[in-house]
Amino acid sequence: MLDAPTILDESRYSHCIAACNACAATCDFCAAACLREPDPRHMAKCIALDMDCADICRLAAATMARESPHVNYVCELCARICESCAQECISHAADHCQDCAEACKRCASLCRDMIA
Repeated sequence: MLDAPTILDESRYSHCIAACNACAATCDFCAAACLREPDPRHMAKCIALDMDCADICRLAAATMARESPHVNYVCELCARICESCAQECISHAADHCQDCAEACKRCASLCRDMIA
């Protein structure tokens, strides 16, 4: 009989991993919502940054979970891309963009705190 999967132990990375996963999901939601806008062409930059941000957030979470020796480099890049995504999203009035900007800011902050 297989044991149930274990939940990630509380570690120095656990809050940052959670923020990265939440940010990735929020960015995915934002990109999809932007595509449903009446004229999604004006949201092209936001959508592209959402996709980049979601990808790097997932990579950062995975890198922390496996305690990679490259975690600081990946998390620094994650923070930079999150900040860029937040800056773009905050320029749009849509609630999904505002929510995304907040998730990105939180993720960037926790990534920077973690590597400090």
